[in-house]
Amino acid sequence: MARMAGTAARAEALLGRGVISTTPVAGGDICTTTRLRLTDGRSAVMKTRAQAPDGFFRSESEGLIWLREAEGAKVPELLAWSDDCLIIEWIEHARPSSDIGENLGRSLAVTHQAGAEQFGAATDGFIGLAPLPNRALPTWPEFFASRRVMPYVRAAVDRKALTVEQAHSIELVMRRIHEFAGPEETPSRIHGDLWSGNIIWGLDGNAWLIDPAAHGGHRETDLAMLALFGMPFLQRVIDSYNEAAPLADGWRARVPLHQLHPLLVHAVMFGGTYGTRAASAAQSLLDGTAGQDA
Repeated sequence: MARMAGTAARAEALLGRGVISTTPVAGGDICTTTRLRLTDGRSAVMKTRAQAPDGFFRSESEGLIWLREAEGAKVPELLAWSDDCLIIEWIEHARPSSDIGENLGRSLAVTHQAGAEQFGAATDGFIGLAPLPNRALPTWPEFFASRRVMPYVRAAVDRKALTVEQAHSIELVMRRIHEFAGPEETPSRIHGDLWSGNIIWGLDGNAWLIDPAAHGGHRETDLAMLALFGMPFLQRVIDSYNEAAPLADGWRARVPLHQLHPLLVHAVMFGGTYGTRAASAAQSLLDGTAGQDA
């Protein structure tokens, strides 16, 4: 009760309006999430973390604003943020459906086409609680190898989540990344951590994007992330995306390449079999078998 009272008081101070009630929301292992019912009739979601890293909520807030400005895939309105919390509008949930999946594919294409100034971002960010180096580089292969994959290969080896032999396979892919990266594309405006848990299937018929690790990247990265852990109506999402913004030939074979980063992040953070999965993805690229099961 005391925590809920403290949450309400903090929200009132940031929003400048009263909070009628607070309700804990299930889900997420990084932040405490609370639904707020406000005196103006709206509902909101407040995310708090007692020891958030410096810049954690600032980075998420900037990502939400940037993605929302694209006027493509739906993004909740940012109502307030501070160093210790973030408040966004509440989205009423619905069951996943083919129609919402189709809307997501088409609207995500619009978000990506809004573009970015560079491969990277003005400041570093986070993916979950893991650091996300964002300093820009001229091409996507350079950016992906230097800012996404290799820092996590080294960290995974240090934490015994990846063997030296497994790391070698991934390093070899990075040395040959221009062979695997596909046709050159301009920077897309991407979510950066687009797994199914960061999508709300909305009662309004839209899919809403939350918890971004937004930056200028390769559009196939978001699509590969959707496929990594599975999601309802994924094929409908991909098909409608491809209708709106056709993907370059060979995109299926590049899915394991784009999945290397999130697999390595999970290897560093959680261990388990993620390191082995990352090494297997790299080996499939080296063997020429990548995408054969897609």
